[in-house]
Amino acid sequence: MTPSPKGARGDLFDPACPTRKLLDRIGTKWTSMVVKVLAEAGPDEVRFAELQRRMPGVSQKMLSVTLQSLTRDGLVERRVEPTVPPRVHYRLTGLGHSLEVPLAALRTWAEENMPAIDRANATARE
Repeated sequence: MTPSPKGARGDLFDPACPTRKLLDRIGTKWTSMVVKVLAEAGPDEVRFAELQRRMPGVSQKMLSVTLQSLTRDGLVERRVEPTVPPRVHYRLTGLGHSLEVPLAALRTWAEENMPAIDRANATARE
C-alpha cells in the first residue's frame, strides 16, 4: 500500500493500512487505562510506579511496552530525572488528551451495555 496523502483515509481492511495498525495499538485495555490515568492527572506528570499501582493486573513489562508505544506515537511525553535510580514521569501530550474523548465514550458504552452483553453470552452458553 502506498502512503496516503495527508488527511486521506486508508483501507481499514488492508492489513498494511496505517489506520488499522494504529487502531490495533490504541484499542487495547492497557492503552485505555494509561490514557485515563494520565488524563485524570491533567497537566501533572505521573510516575511509572503510580501508573502501575492504578492499573491492577498490568505487568511491568506490559506497562513499559504500552508506554513506549504511546510515546513513539506522540500521545505520551516521557521525562527522566537523572537520579539513581532514574525517576521516570509521564503525561499526555495534546494529541493524547484528544484521544481521551473517544476512549471515554467507548468506556461509557461498554459500562452501559455490559449487562446486555452478559445476557447474550449466558443465552449463547445454554
